[in-house]
Amino acid sequence: MDILKHREARAEFLFRKADHFELSLCQRLNRMGHLRAIRLFFKGISRLGDGVFWYSLALALPLMAGAEGLEKLGHITVTGLICILIYSQLKNRLVRKRPFISFPDIHAHTAPLDKYSFPSGHTMNAVNFAVLFTWAFPPLAYLVVPFALLVALSRVILGMHYPTDVMVGAALGLILSWGSLLLFPAGIFAGTAQYLMSF
Repeated sequence: MDILKHREARAEFLFRKADHFELSLCQRLNRMGHLRAIRLFFKGISRLGDGVFWYSLALALPLMAGAEGLEKLGHITVTGLICILIYSQLKNRLVRKRPFISFPDIHAHTAPLDKYSFPSGHTMNAVNFAVLFTWAFPPLAYLVVPFALLVALSRVILGMHYPTDVMVGAALGLILSWGSLLLFPAGIFAGTAQYLMSF
């Protein structure tokens, strides 16, 4: 228990130093949200990034790529669940408070899902899904890559995250998606549809 408390205290100390280092950039980006059009645009992006955008693509994937798309959707679903598990565990262990909680001049332009910010779960999910949907159906790259970038930017503009939250979230999303494809180049469920259809 003492070791755990020591680690939490150490993490809190390091995050405090990082918070002040990143504060100026946070403030500049967050001030963009004072403009109603920008605020509403990025609130919409962030809300879609909660899952609506990705769920819609998931439902469309079998229609675009048939049985192979369904197999790849299984891979994307498993990796997405692992993504949620990883970032929720990291947030609860590292307990970095969101910028608008630590600094009163940073405004929350949307409602937070929880009070911790490191890493950015929205960004980790967005990057993970952008890579995997591009792998599953390459023409989607023109849609999912810009959307993932906008999700990452939205989290800082809306006062929910520091830039390092977003950068680490993006790195973890890349590691998870690329790692899953290195282990399973054709997907976790490759050949499953063909096998089931043989009965």
